[in-house]
This record gives sequence, structure tokens and C-alpha cells, in this order.
Amino acid sequence: MRKILVTNALPYANGPIHMGHLLGYIQADIWVRAMRSFGHDVTYVCADDAHGTAIMLRAEKDGVTAEAHIKSMQQEHQNDFAAFNISFDHYDSTHSSENKTRVEEIYLKNQQAGHISVRPVTQLFDPEKQMFLSDRFIKGTCPKCHTEDQYGDACESCGTTYNATELLSPRSTLSGATPIEKSSDHYFFKLPDFKNYLQQWTRDQGRLPVSIANKLDEWFEAGLSDWDISRDAPYFGFEIPNAPNKYFYVWVDAPIGYMASFENYIKTKRPELNFDDYWNKDSQNELYHFIGKDIVYFHALFWPAMLEGAGYRTPTALFVNGFLTVNGQKMSKSRGTFIKAATYNKHLNPEQLRYYFASKLSDKVEDSDLNLDDFIQKVNSDLVGKVINIASRCAKFINKDFNNTLSKQCAEPELLQHFIDAGEQIMQSYESREFSTAIRQIMALADKANQYIDEKKPWALAKQSDQEQHVHDICSVGINLFRQLMIYLQPVLPALAHEVQQFLKLEDFHFASRENILTNWEINTFTPLMQRVDKKAVDAMVDASKSSLTVAETPATKAVKKTAKPAVKTTPITDETIQIDDFFKVDLRVAKVLQANTVDGSDKLLQLTLDVGEPEPRNVFSGIRAQYSPEDLQGKLVVMVANLAPRKMRFGISNGMVLCAGDGIIISPATDAKPGDKVS
Repeated sequence: MRKILVTNALPYANGPIHMGHLLGYIQADIWVRAMRSFGHDVTYVCADDAHGTAIMLRAEKDGVTAEAHIKSMQQEHQNDFAAFNISFDHYDSTHSSENKTRVEEIYLKNQQAGHISVRPVTQLFDPEKQMFLSDRFIKGTCPKCHTEDQYGDACESCGTTYNATELLSPRSTLSGATPIEKSSDHYFFKLPDFKNYLQQWTRDQGRLPVSIANKLDEWFEAGLSDWDISRDAPYFGFEIPNAPNKYFYVWVDAPIGYMASFENYIKTKRPELNFDDYWNKDSQNELYHFIGKDIVYFHALFWPAMLEGAGYRTPTALFVNGFLTVNGQKMSKSRGTFIKAATYNKHLNPEQLRYYFASKLSDKVEDSDLNLDDFIQKVNSDLVGKVINIASRCAKFINKDFNNTLSKQCAEPELLQHFIDAGEQIMQSYESREFSTAIRQIMALADKANQYIDEKKPWALAKQSDQEQHVHDICSVGINLFRQLMIYLQPVLPALAHEVQQFLKLEDFHFASRENILTNWEINTFTPLMQRVDKKAVDAMVDASKSSLTVAETPATKAVKKTAKPAVKTTPITDETIQIDDFFKVDLRVAKVLQANTVDGSDKLLQLTLDVGEPEPRNVFSGIRAQYSPEDLQGKLVVMVANLAPRKMRFGISNGMVLCAGDGIIISPATDAKPGDKVS
């Protein structure tokens, strides 16, 4: 029996759980349930990520304490997870005494080892709010092209990146006051100390998806930088030891929350477990983090470096999922496809979403699409039309004609053995997180079961008085086949599996129980196990997502949103002219976006990996984060300036420029264009 500790990315305690979040939690939960069903000792913990300036400001606007806000949000998150049968053993908060103690310990160990430095940093300071301002809370005029209303890290108009202190006529978006420059001592974690260690760690067999390891190479090539781990008061978080009014940046204590949540689980629920058995350097137990691809940087560089510096073990592996689109597009409030977990739960069966996600998920870092029409068709066809239909067709004969009892004999031992043997491959698919493969394997068995019943036609034989035993045998085989399918589907459909367990009067429903064949076995009366998905219910959910999000907006929320996206401005056409030869010097090429990621430390930039028809893809930073989320751009064709000199930015090297129009809308060529095609 393997001992395994599993964690999920911590949801931020500043908003509700939505469909995009659920993709990662459902993926982890399916894997956890499968591994438990295989007989392994799996502990599954999570917590709310409860610190940061955003939470402090949200609580202030709502007129409550930060503690009251995060407590309320934690309960809301737990309710949402419970509705979707996410089987956490323990759900905690990073704002706990255990986490505070563990954070201080890891910090002090790194400090004693020489991995912490202190140096002054000059930032913009809001004299009215009496706080230092991050880039997203500052606006002003671009120092290069003089476009107004730009954020404090990059200009959306000309693409220039800069420090917030370089903005012309800066203002605080929190108070409207003119910020002043102010110096403050900041604490840094010396990430470059761990360069060699991390280069090896990220390439260890099975540690990371290969695509992620390749992506991280860009950071090593650009050079690792010291990581600013401190924030000045006022700040909601943990104060740094021996540093009054200095607080740990939220990304310091968030991953340590995995450790604290596990520690609290031991204290409150399983005192026989030992913390050190899982976190000591020499631990042989397994540790896995399920995370989204947007937070790989923290989990694959900072987190293992902090653990190594403090003398703890590091994760066995990171399991990384992509983003979610709905109907092929970014989730949208106006279209009603920014769907909250609670809204879905009011209209539809959560288990059906679990099944649909499972049918899409693999071990690759790929984005998934929740196509609502396909969702209806797949659930109705696979679950209702194939799987449950087997029980429905067979149980009525067992209940009505055979006193609720299965036949004393197995009429099709070879067919049943085929279903039993198939479990080995299905188990392998689950363990390797190839859930879509597991679903295909299970549905292939469901097709065989239905084919068997269709060929035997028990409904026709039941009309013949001398075929009673034959009918009994056929329907008993059908019930056994149905049971096998539900054992295999249990990690995906735990609530339905529980109902089937009660219907069949079974105590054990783990994978090993598939070896048994039910003969002379009493069952309960069959009742409908799942309703078909009604398109009207889906439409109602979409409509409710539109209205609920509109009604939920408070005046304070609207005020924030007004400053979150700059007003559309028309840039005057310049009087300066160029010659045709000047134009021909610009090499415009079609490029395909292979990958898009947010940039840590910037609220405006996206980091794009572009295929320009060259042997190696290019890395380009573009100030379009306000207009696009990373998942919007995956696979999109764009036009770029291919012969622009490489530019060293504080985030890395940018090797080109993506063309945009208006307020940052990407210029996209025809879909039949190919990467590398020249634009003229």
C-alpha cells in the first residue's frame, strides 16, 4: 500500500468558485478517488489562500474585517466543493497559527543558510491611503509615447515596459492622490542560489510535464533573479520575524499552507499519522500538487527552492492542468458562460459535469472546452443511454419475475471475465491521469454490454413460457456487467456509484471487488438513477449566470472595474511621414501562439511563445493582458514584427512585437495563413 499526500491549488479567498476552478479540483479528486479505490492510503488536503492586499481592500470596501471576510469565503468555497463531491480530508485556511509557525520556521532556516538579503527599494507611495502601491494600483501617462491612462508596468499603446516611477503624471487608482516616491527596505529570497539545483530538479524523470520543463528553461536562460518576498504595512498577512511592519508576500505562505493544512488534519482527524513521515528530506511517501499552468512558476521554482533551503523534501511531481473555455471561448459574463459553481448546482447535476470533464482530461497540459451542446449529447448518450440503460432494461425483469434475486449461475463467464480483465488497463489509465482514455475504455465495455442484451432480447423471450430461466440468466449477466461499469466509473461518479451500491446491496465497491460475480444475490427495486440533461435547464443556467453576476455587482465593485480597463482612446495620426523603403524594412510575419502565460510582477503583460515558421519558437512579451486571458490566445494566428531587435526586459528577452489595433485588439490574419507567411 502506497502512502500518498495530494494537494490542490489554493483558491483565493476573494471570489466564488467557478467552472474554470472546478476543472482542476475535479481532476485531482478523480485521481484521489481512483487511487483510494486501488487500495492506497491517500490523504487529500487544501486550504483557502487568505492573504494579500486585494483581500485587505475587499474587506475594507465591504465594511468588515479581513478575518470575517475570509471566514465567510472559506465556508462558501467548502459548500461549493461539497456540492461537486470534492473529497478533501481536510480544508483549511492559510491564515492559521500552524501556517504562521511553519512560515516563520522555513524563513528563518533560509535566512540562517544565507538565502535572504535585504536592500532598499524605491516605490510609489499613496500619501492618502498611507500604503505602497503595486503596478495595478497606479495609472499615468506613458513616458515614451505619452498615451494617458496606462498602468504602472507597461503601455498598452506602444508596448513599452517601465518601472512605475517612470510614469508621467501618476495617480493612485485607490484614492486618486498623486503618489510620491518613497524608499523602503525589502526582503529578498536568493533564488539564483538554487539555479543548479532547480535545473536538475525540473528535469528529474516524472517531476514535471516535459512541456513545462521546456518552458522553465527560458527562465534559466534569462537568468534567475532574487525574489521580493516582503510587503510593507498595511498588509493582511504574517509579519516577518524581527522586521516590524514588514509582511510576507502572499506567495510565501500560500504553498506552505499545504504543510499546515496537513498538520491540522493530523491534529484533528488522524493523530496516528506523522508529519515528518511525509515532509522529511528522506521521506519515501509520495507528494503530489495538482495546479493550473498559470502558477507553475511559483510551484516549480520558488517552492522547491524554499523547501530545499529549509531542509524539507520537495514534491514527487507537479500535475498541471490547462485552462477552461466555454463554447470555445473565454468565459464571459455577457454571454452567461462565466458560470459559478453554485449557479451550475442550482440547475444541473454536478456529477454530469464531472463526467464531461473526465472525458476531456489527459496527463498533458492542454486547455479544455466545456461545449454545452456537446455536454448535453455526451451525458445523455453515454451515462443515460448506455450505462444506466443496462440496469433499467434488466432490473425490471429481476424485480418483477424473479423475486429481486439474480440467477444462481453465471451464464456468460467469458464475457464477465473480459470485463474483469479490462480493469487492469482502466486502472493504468486512471493512475496516469489519462481520464479520457479510461472513459473511452469504459464506454467500449458499455457498448459490448448493450450489444449482448440487444442480441439476447430478454423482452422477447419473456413472452415465451419455456424461456424463463434464459431470461433470468441474461438479465443477471446484464446486472453484473452494469456493476462492473459502475465500479470503473466510481472515481468519476461517486454519488451515482453510492446509489448503485445501495441498489445492489453491496458493502464493497472498490476496484478489487470487480473480481466477484454476483449469483443468487438479492437486489433492491430499481429506481431511476439519473435524469437526462434538459437543454432548458442549461439555458436557464446561462441566463442565471448573466443576471446573477449583474445583480451581484456592488457600487464598490463597479468602481474597481471602471479603473480595471482603460478607456478606449484614439491615437492621433502622426504628421511624420516615412518612405516606402522604410516600410519595406519592417518584416511582418504570420505567427501562431503556441503558449500564452501571465507574467509574474506585471498586470499588463502576457508572455507569448510564437511559431514563426523557424526551427525554434520565439518569446515575445505583449501588453494585452487587459484584453485577453492566456486561454483566449492558444492556437491563435497573429501578425508580428519579426526583424525587431531583441529587447531585454525585466521579465526576460522579448524577440519581436505583436501588432494590435485600437485598445489592444490583436490583428489576426485569415485562418488559412501559415506561420512564417510574409505580410505585405
